[in-house]
Amino acid sequence: MKPILYGVIGRFETPDALLEAINALREQNAAIQLEAYAPYAVEGLSEALGLGASKIPLFTLIGGVIGGLGGFFMQWYAAVVSFPVNIGGRPLNSWPMFIPVTFEMAILCAALAATFGMLAINGLPRLYHPVFNAPCFDLATRDRYFLCIRTTHRQAGGFDAAYYRQRLEDLGAAASDEVWS
Repeated sequence: MKPILYGVIGRFETPDALLEAINALREQNAAIQLEAYAPYAVEGLSEALGLGASKIPLFTLIGGVIGGLGGFFMQWYAAVVSFPVNIGGRPLNSWPMFIPVTFEMAILCAALAATFGMLAINGLPRLYHPVFNAPCFDLATRDRYFLCIRTTHRQAGGFDAAYYRQRLEDLGAAASDEVWS
């Protein structure tokens, strides 16, 4: 299989240098596709990259509502339809009795929805990614910060990798390399 240029990656020493480079590239071209890799959460990185709001809270809410309704329906069906037993003259649909299990099911399903939603949104588990081929990329999990400028298939005139390598080095990258998939 013929290798395809994934993009150009630059290695930065500090998170501030990474953020300055992202902002400078965004000022030059707002439509540029950027990916950043850091060993920990960097304040302001999501905003600088232009990432939208996370969908995980929505997944959590939907999972909690479905879990709560499912827990309530399960108990209601068992107590009213499937096996109705008159205990102490209480009504069969005694909803206060159903609250603890309903609450626990809501919490369980919300946590599972948040976990699996996060994995799906992040594309995990991912055993291979083209940036793993970049030199010194293993430092991204220790103490270095990486910025990748992605190629797009719709770019007019092609992707000038040499220009972007030089641009990253001008913005303070300690090193820059091409990333091939």
